[in-house]
This record gives sequence, C-alpha cells and structure tokens, in this order.
Amino acid sequence: MTDKLDLRRLATGVPGLDTILGGGLPELSFNIIGGAPGSGKTTFAQQIMFGLAAPDRKALFFTAMGEPPVKMLRYQQQFSFFDFDKIGSSIEFISLAPQVEEGNYDAVLAQILEQVRLHKPALVFIDSFRSFVEGARGEQTEIAELQTFVQKLVAHMTTWRATSFLIGEYTNNEADRNPIFTVADGIIWLSQYVQRNTMSRKIQVVKIRGQKQRPGLHPFRIDRDGIEVFARILPGAAPLGARPPVPLPPPRLSTGVPTLDDMLDGGIPAGYTVLIVGPTGSGKTMLATEFLAAGAANGETGVIALFERSPAQMMNEKLDRLVSTGRVSMLSVRALDLSTDEMLHELIGRIDSTGATRVVLDSLSGFEMALAPEYREDFRDSLYRLTAVLATKGVTIVMTSEMEDRFHELRFSPYGSGVLVDAVIVQRYVELQCELRTLIGVVKVRGSKHSRQLRDFAITDTGIEIGDTAAPYDGVLLGNAQLRGG
Repeated sequence: MTDKLDLRRLATGVPGLDTILGGGLPELSFNIIGGAPGSGKTTFAQQIMFGLAAPDRKALFFTAMGEPPVKMLRYQQQFSFFDFDKIGSSIEFISLAPQVEEGNYDAVLAQILEQVRLHKPALVFIDSFRSFVEGARGEQTEIAELQTFVQKLVAHMTTWRATSFLIGEYTNNEADRNPIFTVADGIIWLSQYVQRNTMSRKIQVVKIRGQKQRPGLHPFRIDRDGIEVFARILPGAAPLGARPPVPLPPPRLSTGVPTLDDMLDGGIPAGYTVLIVGPTGSGKTMLATEFLAAGAANGETGVIALFERSPAQMMNEKLDRLVSTGRVSMLSVRALDLSTDEMLHELIGRIDSTGATRVVLDSLSGFEMALAPEYREDFRDSLYRLTAVLATKGVTIVMTSEMEDRFHELRFSPYGSGVLVDAVIVQRYVELQCELRTLIGVVKVRGSKHSRQLRDFAITDTGIEIGDTAAPYDGVLLGNAQLRGG
C-alpha cells in the first residue's frame, strides 16, 4: 500500500480553535475534553456539535448526569450558536442517568450501542463521562466492572464511523495513569485561573494525532456567542496576512508637529515603534493625536487603542473628528481580565479591516492595568511580543507611557522598554517662577541622527507649539544636573 490517506479536517465553528488544532478536527477521531468544573467543557462541546451537525451529519449527545437534558438545554440555549431547528432532526439528546445510577454498566453500554446503531451518527458526545468514575468508589468488584466497561466503550468508539468525544472533570495528573488517554486521538484541556478578584480561562491542545497543533496555553473567553479562542501570536513568521517589509531606508512620516519632525531629522521612519513617555498632563495623548491626524491628511488610516479612558471621556475634538470621518478606528479597552493575545487579535483585526498604517496605544500604563494579574507579572515579555508581532504588519506605532516626574532622575519607562522600541520621545516638567513648564526631547532614534536639545513644549488654542530651544531655567534640578539653557 503506497497511496497516502488524507485525513479530512472538520471546521469546528469555535473561533480560533481550528488554528490551535493545526487546521481543524480530524474526522473520525476519538477525543477527550477535560477540565475542572465550571471551565466551560459542556459549552465547548455543544458549540462544536451545533457547528458541525447537519442533516447529513447527525449528532448524538449522551448525558450521564443526574439532571435531565432539558435542564442543561435551558442554559445552553442562551448562546447564539444554539439552533432549535437542529434538535430532533440533526441532534438527539439521550439521558444515560437511570442506568448510571444503578451502576449497570452493561445496560449503559447496550443503550449507547443501540442508539449509535439506530441513528448512525457522524458525531457522538458523552457528558459527563466522569460520572461513571464517581459512581464506582465502592467494592473492588465494582471498580473492576467499571474498568471493563471503559475499555469496551473506548474500543467501540475508536471503531465507529464517527467523530467522538468524552467529556469529563479530569485533572492533568490523570493523563499520566488513565489508559483512555493513551488511545485518544485528541486531548483538549480547559482551565480557569483565579487570582485576586479576576479569573482568566485558557485552553491547551495536549495531543492531536496526524497534525501539528499550536503549543502552549491559549486564552479564551465565554460570552453570549459561546467560546472564542485567542491563539497565541508569536514573533517570527508573519501572522494573519502580514504585509511585505518596509524598504530600507524607510520613508519618514510626519508627527504632525513640524518642529518635532525636525528634531527627529525628518520625522518617524515608517515601520518604527515610538515611545512617548512623560508625566501626567504633559500632552502625550495630544502628540499621539497629531500623529494620527498627519496620517489622515496624507490619506492614511489609523487605529487608536484607549486603555485608560472611554471615548466619552477623551475631550479631544480633533480625535473625535478623525473617528467620526472614519480616518481613525477607536478601540476602548478597560477590562481588568484582558490577555495580551486577546488584545492583539482585536488590534490586528482592526488593522486588517481598515488598512491602517498608523497605530497608537494610549497608554502602556492603562494596558498593564487592563490585563489579568497573571499577565501583569510578565508585562515586559508581553510588550516584546506585542511590538514584535505588530512590526510584522508594517505599521508605525506610537505608544504613550506615564512616568512620574521626580525631577532628580531621568527615566524613560517603568518597564525597561526603551530597548524594545526604535525611538523614544521624553517630556519633563520644570518649575520656573512658581509655574510648571514642559520640555520635550528626543532620546533615541535607531539608526538615525536626531536633535539632542530639550525644547519648550506647550499646548495652545491653535495646537502644539515647540520652541526653537528651551529657555534658561537656572537652579532647576533635572536628571541629576542643572539645566542652564538650551
């Protein structure tokens, strides 16, 4: 036999799941869906079932729980994937609870086999398979009967002309000693993590035969549409339809402030990542808005992600006009359980749908606060992945970051992110005759010369104004040195 057998892959209908499976679910495979109570296993399984079931692909859903199927369906029908028209035609729900409660495993197996023979399904689900195990914690004879039942059931499931699933409250430790995990073609694990007052959910494809899954833990979210998986996006191969690399040397893009363009030796190189850092109220968001407005004036579109304020709180007429005219797409993210990958998927989706070439993240401080606690712990790694992935899209990125101005020290980021970006613009406060004045300077532009001057920065009725040089501020301590003029 030399002909290669191609395994057909089924599109599961769960957003993001096919990506981490390596292209879809192998047809006729035997799969285990495991996880702790409340992790979303039943919702996950039924979303797959409703997505795949059709008149020519019937599904059987066996329930081994004590509660009747109607009670389970009462809650599952709240999800948008639930289709009443498929019940009784493409999907059948069958309760195994009476036989399970009696401990009559021969009757359970006979019921399953009879229903499979009668309906000839293409999809078979058994939920919760763990109920069999929990019901056999007595005599050794009963445990032996259960093991025999499991072996027979699994043997039948692996030979059915159906894609089958066992659903149960398994733990990771059981995978090492439970024989059913050895014969399974696919093992999918759902987990939930509670830290402080937030909860995050993750999914892992532990095993999938015949194809390469995407390794690691991937965040997912449950809402009214069901489960959505946010596959981890890693630097390297250009993800999600990346654009070709920017030619070298890259063209310069205007910041929207001519004097700042001069300080940058002609503007921001296209494709660069720029960090604007300064104390609260120094004008970082205004600078970012001018950057987007300059792009709009040149026929470009942009995306801005707001992590600190809602659109109603912006009080920025220029940004409002850019959004209302469609030149800028706005994301407002203020969740406290966000994952880096969820935000990346949303951001990349907006970039692709709008053709944006300029992106603003306002601000990194707010982004960190929007993340679930476990992601905040490795925020620097998240920043590296974020900037590296967006760089493959060919967009030019401006990120703002709030930094406490202590006057006696000069810092550019609380995350040590200066090495992760291509350019750094810093804003500082100085005190002059009982008045706070703002200075701006360019600290870094990779591969390019730039101004080393600190200059006056002001927001006026006509917009942003930057002086030719900074006025002399005698006696003001700044960056461990006296600033005595331009």
